Amino acid sequence: MEDLTKQDQKVPKLPIPGERNILITSALPYVNNVPHLGNIIGCVLSADVFARYCRLRGYNSLYISGTDEYGTATETKALEENFDHFGRTSTPQQTEVCQDIFKKLLHNDCLAENSIQQLHCDKCNRFLEDRFVEGTCPRCHYDSARGDQCDKCGQLLNPIELEDPKCKVCKETPRIRETSHLFLDLPLLKDRLKEYINVASEKGCWSQNAVHITKAWLNEGLKQRCITRDFKWGVPVPHDGFRDKVFYVWFDAPIGYISITKCYTPDQYEKWWKNPENVELYQFMGKDNVPFHTVMFPSALLGTGENWTLMNNISVTEYLNYDKDKFSKGRGIGVFGNDAKLTGIPVEVWRYYLLTNRPEGSDTEFTWSDLQTKLRSELVGNLGNFINRVLSFIAKPPGGYGGIIPEAAGADSDALTLELAENVGRHVEQYIEAMEKLKLKQGLKLATSTSSEGNAYLQGSQFWKLYKEDRPWCSIVIKTSVGLVHLLACLLEPYMPSFSARVLEQLNLPHESIKSLCDVNKVKRPWEIVADGHKIGEPKTLFTTLKDEEVESLRKKFGGTQADRGKCTK
Repeated sequence: MEDLTKQDQKVPKLPIPGERNILITSALPYVNNVPHLGNIIGCVLSADVFARYCRLRGYNSLYISGTDEYGTATETKALEENFDHFGRTSTPQQTEVCQDIFKKLLHNDCLAENSIQQLHCDKCNRFLEDRFVEGTCPRCHYDSARGDQCDKCGQLLNPIELEDPKCKVCKETPRIRETSHLFLDLPLLKDRLKEYINVASEKGCWSQNAVHITKAWLNEGLKQRCITRDFKWGVPVPHDGFRDKVFYVWFDAPIGYISITKCYTPDQYEKWWKNPENVELYQFMGKDNVPFHTVMFPSALLGTGENWTLMNNISVTEYLNYDKDKFSKGRGIGVFGNDAKLTGIPVEVWRYYLLTNRPEGSDTEFTWSDLQTKLRSELVGNLGNFINRVLSFIAKPPGGYGGIIPEAAGADSDALTLELAENVGRHVEQYIEAMEKLKLKQGLKLATSTSSEGNAYLQGSQFWKLYKEDRPWCSIVIKTSVGLVHLLACLLEPYMPSFSARVLEQLNLPHESIKSLCDVNKVKRPWEIVADGHKIGEPKTLFTTLKDEEVESLRKKFGGTQADRGKCTK
């Protein structure tokens, strides 16, 4: 997925001297299954929120993502589905960039050749890569651990470490054989890597879990890491003696960020990727991807000796669990992207719930009852209630303003309004600070606090009485409140863009108007945000609650695994 608007497709975005140039990536999901909600919140959704925020702030930003079409997960899925042929899903640009980095590492003596032990399935007549193997985890004894990682305890594994390993394709027990591979010499690169990590983690913005995971890898001592595999699907290794092999996915996949940018702007991608003086690189992912982005990927780039744009800022999520179990693409557990659409729950509700439940400091839990509660109390009861009260009152022909925004003479001398403005201005400043530090969950909480302030302001002023008793003061309250409605559309656009679009439609204002976030001083005078005399659109309900029976139905429908659900529908 590339950050392409219609204008971008004609004229690719490039770094602009003197401006803040931000390159954003989200971890590339395997194409072996539709991403589940845990995948979505960890990388794509979080990066999308930050990219939208950057646009609101007027930064020159480019958001790059895509799908990891190589790797064991992809070929495993294809074999399970009994495909005889892989469709061509790779790009020449990926092969070109990946092989070019490899050749420079080879030229700089940053690679080594070694023999390793791998599991070989005699029945399938092939070496089995990480995800072609399942067995019992030697650490926690979970009996469905993958060859590369245990889904239960998170331990990174080597397939030969599994107890009672089985070939995932034919279910036979494989045997250990030796095979030759190429390795990235991390010990040779450790000094340069440590210098980079120390500077980037101190000067940039690294989530605490990213720092801990990276330092743990360094403290354990860096070892040579294999970058090739006995595999048929992937970028071929351009080196004698290894031409029947492909690059290992951890080496190949992060390079995809570069090749996707090269597809976007073929002749000028290096202006983004070899321009560290003028480009800030932000990367979003789940915690299991951290070492590949903070240790392996930068080591490979450093080893080339070229002036690459290395990651300055990294936002890493913990696990989002599903009703006391872990989301798992491999096992088909949880709610997946296509499932979310089938529920009929609006996309803005899904985005809000996932982001307010974003597992930033620790694992969080997805439950249907919690989604129901947050929808009812936070979206319907707080946010939707405030906006509907304000716009419905303005729209009233008798007893309101007939859809026309009134004047607010004397707003800057009204004590209650000035107190509100001060509180809202402080929240917006804190919102910007949180977003700049990639604290997206905190940013969302601060944004919705504006509607809480607005509801308290409406109650404190008793505007329904003022309309009859003190019309000028009532007009101040209403014009200030409609300014907050517009501000909410602005602050929440990164989180719930479809919600913001609906609010702007009801305000009868263009999308371009939400760029007011660039002017922080303006939000401190909310009565001036929407012009007097402006005619609003038609107020409509923004959110509806979920009934108990609907929640119970969803819980039952999405329990168990995808395979179990498929059996139930046959």
